Amino acid sequence: MPIKSFKPITPARRYMNVADFSVLTPKKKQPRKPRSLVGALSKSGGRNVYGRITVRHIGGGHKRKYRVIDFMRDKREIPAKVASIEYDPNRTVYIALLNYADGEKRYIIAPANLNVGDAVLASDTADIKPGNNLALSVIPTGTLIHNIEVEPGRGGRISRSAGGYAQLMAKEGEYCQVKMPSGEIRLLHSRCRASIGQLSNADHENITIGKAGRTRWLGIRPTNRGVSMNPIDHPHGGGEGKSSGGGHPRTPWGVPTKGYKTRNNKRTDAFIVKHRR
Repeated sequence: MPIKSFKPITPARRYMNVADFSVLTPKKKQPRKPRSLVGALSKSGGRNVYGRITVRHIGGGHKRKYRVIDFMRDKREIPAKVASIEYDPNRTVYIALLNYADGEKRYIIAPANLNVGDAVLASDTADIKPGNNLALSVIPTGTLIHNIEVEPGRGGRISRSAGGYAQLMAKEGEYCQVKMPSGEIRLLHSRCRASIGQLSNADHENITIGKAGRTRWLGIRPTNRGVSMNPIDHPHGGGEGKSSGGGHPRTPWGVPTKGYKTRNNKRTDAFIVKHRR
């Protein structure tokens, strides 16, 4: 999908660009959505239930409504048609509104090359077409997949952002080898389900924010550098004049930030065939 740039009438406009949204269904042509598919979304400001900031640099941002997405794809053997492709402010990938044959409507994350009017089906006998949902055991090896379950029946967890995909590499008895977006190869049970195709909005990675205000619309507050702080506030702080910190890069709490392994889940180590490093 193309990216739209602007005439540099201001310094910020010179490098700023946006998605042109040409693949989306125009607002006037979008069907009415049931209230059950759109809900309120409260803001935390990065604070927990005690009012303490646990995630920094969060606050403000444009007001949003939450779109209820069907990651389970548990409406099996019932054909659906794509009614519209829409923008979702809560995620980078576009979403598709499905009209099922029994009258129900649901949102799914939209793969690339899925168009209005296309038929979509969640079934182990479905064709290998973008948007269809099948068990890993019946998907041909080499197929690009997304919205992948880690445990059967728990709903899609892996590869759900713009342009994302994993690849089914091999099948070994009850387990399948899946190459993750990170490059890691992992064993998943063959009863886990996945949707076919690469996800939409692959050009999201090429978008340049261009100005500070645009990050504020996204709810991201300014980030202060550690080297500009005092030693009591950050390990990089202090020193005479403008010093570069010294030592290895660390968080304000002293945890290394480059090359430091934080994974600690020995229970699932046996399912990793090849690490991403």
